[in-house]
Amino acid sequence: MQEYWEIYMKNLEGKPASVQFNAGISMDIEELQFSHPIIGFVKAKLKEPNDNGLLSESEEAEILFMEDKLEAAMIKFRIGKYVGRIISDGYVTFLYYLQFSYNWPDFIEYALNEHTSYEATNGHSDDREWNYYKNLLYPTAREWQLIQNHKVCDSLKEQGDSLQVPRAIEHKLYYKNTQVQNKLAQALEKEGFTIKEEITNEDGVKGLDFYRVDKPFYHDIDAITLALIEIAELYSAQYDGWETSVVKSHLSI
Repeated sequence: MQEYWEIYMKNLEGKPASVQFNAGISMDIEELQFSHPIIGFVKAKLKEPNDNGLLSESEEAEILFMEDKLEAAMIKFRIGKYVGRIISDGYVTFLYYLQFSYNWPDFIEYALNEHTSYEATNGHSDDREWNYYKNLLYPTAREWQLIQNHKVCDSLKEQGDSLQVPRAIEHKLYYKNTQVQNKLAQALEKEGFTIKEEITNEDGVKGLDFYRVDKPFYHDIDAITLALIEIAELYSAQYDGWETSVVKSHLSI
């Protein structure tokens, strides 16, 4: 079973939310739906949330310690699997899928015995379809794109790119119905993109490689890619990401 985690921001009931989830476990959901059919949660009120209701730097160490203690208790009691954490509106919620719940009270007592200063609630219920994971933790196609955008931006910054210099940013999308190609190309050109070439992926699906001069800064590229996803969906196409070159800015003295 793969273990890798992703973190992203989303809107929950009109409030900003930081969502961290076990992405690797999604590969095993069909099996886990039978072996771990119960959703469990621990929800604690933050003592010093920031202005957006998210985790402040001053409280981060204590919440991470609580998270580690909960996960250690989950392993100790062999009760289930940690699948995600949501921080929003002044609360942190830890989510688990359980094999059984008969020793849940023992798990809670052991896990939270060093965090009695926190107002915390907990509970569990049946969720054989893993709806909490699929619909609350797991990102939509648009949210996945934002995750990938920020990974590329982080990589560019690590290579000395300020992300503020406009440069050609190359995009790709694919479509199964080749009859939409001309209309799709026209829609992209209307938005200022230049069609570079027609492409074919390893499955034989046709697509377009196109570019435009833009800044790859986080919120800029987010807006661009979300708009491209909307255009692609109008023509039953699928947006497939972007790439660009590293541009290092030089200060003139």
